[in-house]
Amino acid sequence: MHLLAKRRFLPLFVTQFLGAFNDNLFKTAMVILVTYYIYSDETKEATFNAIAGAVFILPFFLFSALAGQLADSMDKARIIRFVKSAEIIIMLFGAAGLLWHSVTLMLAALFAMGVHSSFFGPIKYAVLPQHLARDEVLGGTGLVEAGTYGAILLGTIAGGLVSPQTAAGGVLIVALLGRIIGSRIPPAPPEPDAPIPKMDWHIIRASVRLVSSTMHIPRLFLAIVAISFFWAQGAILAAQFPPLVKNVFGANQEVATLFLAIFSVGVAFGSVLINRLLKGRVLAIYAPASAIAMGLFICHLYWNVLGWPHAGPTLMDLDSFVRVSEAEWVMFDLFGVAVAGGMFVVPLYAFLTTTVPKSETARTVAANNIVNSGAMVLAALILTGLVQLGISVAETLLLVAVASIGAAWIGWRLHKACD
Repeated sequence: MHLLAKRRFLPLFVTQFLGAFNDNLFKTAMVILVTYYIYSDETKEATFNAIAGAVFILPFFLFSALAGQLADSMDKARIIRFVKSAEIIIMLFGAAGLLWHSVTLMLAALFAMGVHSSFFGPIKYAVLPQHLARDEVLGGTGLVEAGTYGAILLGTIAGGLVSPQTAAGGVLIVALLGRIIGSRIPPAPPEPDAPIPKMDWHIIRASVRLVSSTMHIPRLFLAIVAISFFWAQGAILAAQFPPLVKNVFGANQEVATLFLAIFSVGVAFGSVLINRLLKGRVLAIYAPASAIAMGLFICHLYWNVLGWPHAGPTLMDLDSFVRVSEAEWVMFDLFGVAVAGGMFVVPLYAFLTTTVPKSETARTVAANNIVNSGAMVLAALILTGLVQLGISVAETLLLVAVASIGAAWIGWRLHKACD
């Protein structure tokens, strides 16, 4: 926690916090607006949420290779200032979409925010080993993850409870604050052994080269595949929360916000807990058990969904929902899934930043983002196809539970590779 008092960490932490808050303030406000006020069809709502997830993630697949090249060959603090300036312009369009109820404008802004995040993502992790001591990297990574999900929590709550007009003003204010705080991040110039800047602007070729040059290292390969499992599972869960709450539990947007909030708190808690358990060491010893725990909690959640009382003619508010006896178990399962997820993924990110030389960290994180985004887009497409084929929202939970077995196997292999 002493890192929060250091300029080498605090401005980056706050800038990341504000960016994650703004992403989720906008995304949640958009999803709630579309789910509860624009569409009134279960299939359309589930499809939109899946498409929105894919639209936000696609830029990571397309632009992460460029982002990694830039971050390893230029001053990372300078790139952050440029990226945060772009966020202000993007949110002007996002705010207009919220005010005018324009699905097209909102999706365009969401895609642009994905581009913004795809360039910021490699930097936030690459700066850590550059500004922190080696035994501080896991703690710094845990704090960044905990802060990110704390920001997701607050942004989710705000986006679910405020009006579209208030959300439109909020995203602009937060973008301005992010630009101001981002200017306080200390310089992070290229490492002495960094490559001479020579950008490959061919998106596909650069992405293929970056991934192939990274994935040949066994520990990196296993860590990246395991992280991809986690984000694919998370993409499905996050996309299904609003339609699950509305159409299965028969509850309003307050409960949808509660679900996302519980998930965010749980991941933040798990991110801090795993650092305490590992005492700063970068190990995957808890990865298999964490993945299995995720699957078990999801199976129990599915069981509670099957036993949920039939929804009434009107949507329940938050007070009515928590009075249902089964609600306690539903919230417990959500929290358990999230805690196990945080414990699973944080050490894996630390692997990315400590396995390679500092001059290659940003490109390594970028390669991870490419593979992760591909897995998430694939998960979103599979989810969309299943919904169109008539698979219920509740039944897609079982898909996530089954994927936990694969994540546990990869985590076990990573642990063995590190012994």
